Amino acid sequence: MARIAGVDIPRDKRVEVSLTYIYGIGLTRAKTILAQTGVNPDTRVKDLEDGDIQKLREATEGFTIEGDLRRQEGMALKRLQDIGCLRGRRHRMSLPVRGQRTRTNARTRRGARKTVAGKKK
Repeated sequence: MARIAGVDIPRDKRVEVSLTYIYGIGLTRAKTILAQTGVNPDTRVKDLEDGDIQKLREATEGFTIEGDLRRQEGMALKRLQDIGCLRGRRHRMSLPVRGQRTRTNARTRRGARKTVAGKKK
């Protein structure tokens, strides 16, 4: 397995797709990296030469990825929560942050439904 940025990328997938297994690299950034290094995007990872893998490692060093990116995002969320702004409070309560409704929907953020007994008359 090829190891780039501390991540084992899948051997049997195309290089373009397997780079997206690294946190912080999507399809667009993977295409950019491959264009910079001159590696063919259709090549399978198992068919790459050591020189190509080394080029990919050096190209990914220019981006904020993996642990650094996770830490950076976590600190941004922590800052919002510390200053007590609305976005920070919504993050802390695990509610939708960007103005979505919560009366219906928002199941991903709020969790599964909890049934409440009906009121007797």
